[in-house]
Amino acid sequence: MMLRFLSAKTSKALGVFLVLALLFGSCAETVKNPVIAHRGAWKTKEIPQNSIAALKEAISLNSFGAEFDVRLTKDNVPVVNHDRDFLGIEIDTSTYEQLLSKKLPNGEKIPTLREYLEEGLQQKNTKLILEIKSAPSNKERTLKLAELSVAMVHELDGRDMVEYICFDYDAGKLVSQLDPEAEVAYLNGDKTPAQLKADGYTGIDYNHKVYKNNPTWIKKAQELGLKVNVWTVNQEEDMNYFLDQNVDFITTDEPELLFKILNKK
Repeated sequence: MMLRFLSAKTSKALGVFLVLALLFGSCAETVKNPVIAHRGAWKTKEIPQNSIAALKEAISLNSFGAEFDVRLTKDNVPVVNHDRDFLGIEIDTSTYEQLLSKKLPNGEKIPTLREYLEEGLQQKNTKLILEIKSAPSNKERTLKLAELSVAMVHELDGRDMVEYICFDYDAGKLVSQLDPEAEVAYLNGDKTPAQLKADGYTGIDYNHKVYKNNPTWIKKAQELGLKVNVWTVNQEEDMNYFLDQNVDFITTDEPELLFKILNKK
Protein backbone atom coordinates (compact mmCIF):
# COMPACT_ATOMS: atom_id res chain seq x y z
CA MET A 1 0.00 0.00 0.00
CA MET A 2 2.83 2.39 0.98
CA LEU A 3 4.69 1.62 -2.28
CA ARG A 4 1.58 2.37 -4.29
CA PHE A 5 1.11 5.64 -2.38
CA LEU A 6 4.71 6.69 -2.93
CA SER A 7 4.46 5.77 -6.56
CA ALA A 8 1.40 7.98 -6.98
CA LYS A 9 3.11 10.89 -5.23
CA THR A 10 6.19 10.43 -7.37
CA SER A 11 4.10 10.35 -10.53
CA LYS A 12 2.30 13.52 -9.51
CA ALA A 13 5.57 15.30 -8.67
CA LEU A 14 7.06 14.18 -11.94
CA GLY A 15 4.04 15.55 -13.77
CA VAL A 16 4.37 18.93 -12.06
CA PHE A 17 8.09 18.97 -12.85
CA LEU A 18 7.45 18.28 -16.51
CA VAL A 19 4.83 21.04 -16.73
CA LEU A 20 7.22 23.52 -15.11
CA ALA A 21 10.03 22.40 -17.38
CA LEU A 22 7.86 22.95 -20.45
CA LEU A 23 6.72 26.33 -19.14
CA PHE A 24 10.19 27.63 -18.38
CA GLY A 25 11.55 26.09 -21.54
CA SER A 26 8.93 27.94 -23.52
CA CYS A 27 9.81 31.19 -21.76
CA ALA A 28 13.47 30.66 -22.50
CA GLU A 29 12.73 30.22 -26.19
CA THR A 30 10.88 33.54 -26.32
CA VAL A 31 13.65 35.58 -24.69
CA LYS A 32 14.33 38.25 -27.27
CA ASN A 33 17.74 38.93 -28.75
CA PRO A 34 17.13 41.37 -31.60
CA VAL A 35 20.76 42.33 -32.17
CA ILE A 36 22.17 42.02 -35.68
CA ALA A 37 25.74 43.29 -35.98
CA HIS A 38 26.01 45.28 -39.21
CA ARG A 39 28.99 44.01 -41.25
CA GLY A 40 30.00 42.13 -38.12
CA ALA A 41 30.99 43.81 -34.84
CA TRP A 42 33.75 46.18 -35.87
CA LYS A 43 33.33 49.73 -34.62
CA THR A 44 34.24 49.52 -30.93
CA LYS A 45 37.50 47.63 -31.45
CA GLU A 46 38.26 49.19 -34.86
CA ILE A 47 38.13 45.86 -36.68
CA PRO A 48 37.78 45.91 -40.49
CA GLN A 49 34.15 45.63 -41.59
CA ASN A 50 33.06 42.34 -43.15
CA SER A 51 36.26 40.65 -41.98
CA ILE A 52 36.47 37.23 -40.36
CA ALA A 53 37.62 39.06 -37.22
CA ALA A 54 34.42 41.17 -37.24
CA LEU A 55 32.36 38.00 -37.60
CA LYS A 56 34.13 36.41 -34.62
CA GLU A 57 33.53 39.54 -32.55
CA ALA A 58 29.80 39.50 -33.37
CA ILE A 59 29.67 35.87 -32.29
CA SER A 60 31.56 36.61 -29.06
CA LEU A 61 28.99 39.30 -28.21
CA ASN A 62 26.19 36.72 -28.55
CA SER A 63 24.53 38.71 -31.35
CA PHE A 64 21.47 37.10 -32.88
CA GLY A 65 22.99 37.70 -36.29
CA ALA A 66 26.09 38.91 -38.09
CA GLU A 67 25.22 40.72 -41.31
CA PHE A 68 27.70 40.60 -44.20
CA ASP A 69 27.80 41.69 -47.85
CA VAL A 70 28.58 39.41 -50.80
CA ARG A 71 29.73 40.43 -54.27
CA LEU A 72 30.79 38.46 -57.34
CA THR A 73 34.19 38.69 -59.00
CA LYS A 74 34.77 38.62 -62.73
CA ASP A 75 35.65 34.90 -62.48
CA ASN A 76 32.52 34.10 -60.44
CA VAL A 77 34.02 33.88 -56.95
CA PRO A 78 31.62 35.23 -54.29
CA VAL A 79 33.58 37.45 -51.89
CA VAL A 80 32.61 39.35 -48.75
CA ASN A 81 32.85 43.12 -49.17
CA HIS A 82 30.42 46.03 -48.94
CA ASP A 83 31.70 48.49 -51.52
CA ARG A 84 31.95 47.92 -55.26
CA ASP A 85 35.71 48.05 -54.90
CA PHE A 86 38.08 46.30 -52.52
CA LEU A 87 40.67 48.87 -51.48
CA GLY A 88 40.48 50.50 -54.90
CA ILE A 89 40.12 47.33 -57.01
CA GLU A 90 36.74 47.00 -58.74
CA ILE A 91 35.32 43.62 -57.75
CA ASP A 92 32.91 43.15 -60.64
CA THR A 93 35.62 43.54 -63.28
CA SER A 94 38.51 41.86 -61.44
CA THR A 95 39.45 38.25 -60.76
CA TYR A 96 39.75 36.86 -57.27
CA GLU A 97 43.52 36.55 -57.71
CA GLN A 98 43.73 40.27 -58.49
CA LEU A 99 41.92 41.07 -55.24
CA LEU A 100 44.56 39.14 -53.31
CA SER A 101 47.09 41.90 -54.09
CA LYS A 102 45.53 43.98 -51.28
CA LYS A 103 44.92 43.18 -47.63
CA LEU A 104 42.67 44.55 -44.92
CA PRO A 105 44.28 46.70 -42.19
CA ASN A 106 44.38 43.70 -39.82
CA GLY A 107 46.28 41.62 -42.37
CA GLU A 108 43.34 39.55 -43.59
CA LYS A 109 42.78 39.01 -47.28
CA ILE A 110 39.32 39.59 -48.69
CA PRO A 111 37.19 36.69 -47.40
CA THR A 112 35.51 34.43 -49.91
CA LEU A 113 31.93 33.50 -49.15
CA ARG A 114 33.07 29.92 -48.58
CA GLU A 115 35.67 30.98 -46.01
CA TYR A 116 33.20 33.25 -44.23
CA LEU A 117 30.53 30.57 -44.06
CA GLU A 118 32.96 27.88 -42.96
CA GLU A 119 34.04 30.09 -40.06
CA GLY A 120 30.51 31.12 -39.11
CA LEU A 121 29.09 27.61 -39.30
CA GLN A 122 31.47 26.36 -36.64
CA GLN A 123 28.94 27.65 -34.10
CA LYS A 124 25.15 27.41 -33.76
CA ASN A 125 24.28 30.62 -31.92
CA THR A 126 24.73 33.62 -34.22
CA LYS A 127 22.88 33.55 -37.53
CA LEU A 128 24.71 34.57 -40.70
CA ILE A 129 22.74 37.28 -42.49
CA LEU A 130 23.90 37.12 -46.11
CA GLU A 131 23.26 40.25 -48.16
CA ILE A 132 23.28 39.67 -51.91
CA LYS A 133 24.70 42.90 -53.29
CA SER A 134 23.38 44.14 -56.60
CA ALA A 135 25.99 43.86 -59.36
CA PRO A 136 26.93 47.20 -60.95
CA SER A 137 27.07 45.61 -64.40
CA ASN A 138 23.66 43.97 -64.84
CA LYS A 139 20.85 42.03 -63.18
CA GLU A 140 22.05 38.75 -64.67
CA ARG A 141 25.18 38.96 -62.51
CA THR A 142 23.09 39.70 -59.42
CA LEU A 143 20.93 36.64 -60.04
CA LYS A 144 24.06 34.58 -60.69
CA LEU A 145 25.35 35.63 -57.28
CA ALA A 146 22.05 34.67 -55.66
CA GLU A 147 22.19 31.25 -57.28
CA LEU A 148 25.80 30.63 -56.27
CA SER A 149 25.15 31.81 -52.71
CA VAL A 150 22.22 29.46 -52.16
CA ALA A 151 24.15 26.57 -53.71
CA MET A 152 27.11 27.18 -51.39
CA VAL A 153 24.91 27.41 -48.30
CA HIS A 154 23.36 24.07 -49.24
CA GLU A 155 26.74 22.50 -49.97
CA LEU A 156 28.06 23.53 -46.54
CA ASP A 157 24.87 22.37 -44.79
CA GLY A 158 24.18 25.88 -43.55
CA ARG A 159 20.49 26.27 -44.31
CA ASP A 160 19.49 26.48 -40.62
CA MET A 161 22.07 29.18 -39.87
CA VAL A 162 21.95 31.43 -42.95
CA GLU A 163 19.32 34.03 -43.81
CA TYR A 164 19.26 36.21 -46.93
CA ILE A 165 18.64 39.90 -47.52
CA CYS A 166 18.79 41.91 -50.75
CA PHE A 167 17.94 45.19 -52.46
CA ASP A 168 17.21 43.49 -55.78
CA TYR A 169 13.63 42.24 -55.60
CA ASP A 170 14.11 39.52 -58.20
CA ALA A 171 17.16 38.17 -56.39
CA GLY A 172 15.10 37.58 -53.27
CA LYS A 173 12.34 35.90 -55.25
CA LEU A 174 14.94 33.64 -56.84
CA VAL A 175 16.32 32.64 -53.44
CA SER A 176 12.79 31.69 -52.35
CA GLN A 177 12.36 29.59 -55.48
CA LEU A 178 15.70 27.83 -55.03
CA ASP A 179 15.03 27.19 -51.33
CA PRO A 180 11.37 27.55 -50.33
CA GLU A 181 12.30 27.18 -46.66
CA ALA A 182 14.87 30.00 -46.70
CA GLU A 183 14.39 33.16 -44.63
CA VAL A 184 14.52 36.04 -47.13
CA ALA A 185 13.99 39.75 -46.42
CA TYR A 186 13.81 42.75 -48.74
CA LEU A 187 15.79 45.93 -48.06
CA ASN A 188 14.80 48.61 -50.52
CA GLY A 189 11.74 50.01 -48.76
CA ASP A 190 9.45 50.37 -51.77
CA LYS A 191 7.13 47.36 -51.30
CA THR A 192 4.24 46.94 -48.90
CA PRO A 193 4.19 44.02 -46.45
CA ALA A 194 1.36 42.45 -48.45
CA GLN A 195 3.43 42.53 -51.65
CA LEU A 196 6.39 40.89 -49.91
CA LYS A 197 4.23 38.15 -48.47
CA ALA A 198 2.63 37.44 -51.85
CA ASP A 199 6.01 37.08 -53.54
CA GLY A 200 7.46 34.60 -51.09
CA TYR A 201 9.46 36.87 -48.82
CA THR A 202 9.54 35.94 -45.14
CA GLY A 203 10.77 39.27 -43.81
CA ILE A 204 10.71 43.02 -44.24
CA ASP A 205 14.02 44.79 -43.59
CA TYR A 206 13.76 48.53 -44.13
CA ASN A 207 15.67 51.65 -43.16
CA HIS A 208 14.41 53.27 -39.96
CA LYS A 209 13.15 56.30 -41.89
CA VAL A 210 10.88 54.10 -44.03
CA TYR A 211 9.06 52.73 -40.99
CA LYS A 212 8.63 56.19 -39.51
CA ASN A 213 7.12 57.36 -42.80
CA ASN A 214 4.86 54.28 -42.90
CA PRO A 215 3.91 53.79 -39.24
CA THR A 216 1.48 50.92 -39.86
CA TRP A 217 3.92 48.66 -41.72
CA ILE A 218 5.54 47.05 -38.69
CA LYS A 219 2.26 45.81 -37.27
CA LYS A 220 0.87 44.85 -40.68
CA ALA A 221 4.00 42.87 -41.52
CA GLN A 222 3.89 40.94 -38.26
CA GLU A 223 0.18 40.23 -38.71
CA LEU A 224 1.10 38.65 -42.06
CA GLY A 225 3.74 36.50 -40.38
CA LEU A 226 6.70 38.49 -41.70
CA LYS A 227 9.73 39.08 -39.49
CA VAL A 228 10.55 42.77 -39.12
CA ASN A 229 14.10 44.12 -39.10
CA VAL A 230 15.19 47.76 -39.16
CA TRP A 231 18.52 49.20 -40.36
CA THR A 232 20.92 50.82 -39.57
CA VAL A 233 20.05 52.01 -36.07
CA ASN A 234 22.97 53.56 -34.16
CA GLN A 235 21.37 56.10 -31.83
CA GLU A 236 20.05 55.13 -28.38
CA GLU A 237 16.84 57.11 -28.92
CA ASP A 238 16.07 55.22 -32.12
CA MET A 239 16.95 51.87 -30.54
CA ASN A 240 14.44 52.50 -27.75
CA TYR A 241 11.83 53.66 -30.26
CA PHE A 242 12.03 50.45 -32.30
CA LEU A 243 12.21 48.23 -29.24
CA ASP A 244 8.96 49.87 -28.14
CA GLN A 245 7.55 49.14 -31.60
CA ASN A 246 8.32 45.43 -30.98
CA VAL A 247 10.37 44.91 -34.11
CA ASP A 248 11.93 41.48 -34.30
CA PHE A 249 15.47 42.62 -35.10
CA ILE A 250 17.61 45.75 -35.13
CA THR A 251 20.66 45.98 -37.38
CA THR A 252 23.29 48.27 -35.89
CA ASP A 253 26.92 49.34 -36.05
CA GLU A 254 26.70 49.62 -32.25
CA PRO A 255 25.74 46.13 -30.99
CA GLU A 256 27.38 46.76 -27.62
CA LEU A 257 25.16 49.81 -27.06
CA LEU A 258 22.03 47.88 -28.01
CA PHE A 259 22.92 45.07 -25.61
CA LYS A 260 23.48 47.66 -22.87
CA ILE A 261 20.00 49.08 -23.47
CA LEU A 262 18.45 45.62 -23.49
CA ASN A 263 20.11 44.73 -20.20
CA LYS A 264 18.43 47.75 -18.58
CA LYS A 265 14.93 46.73 -19.66
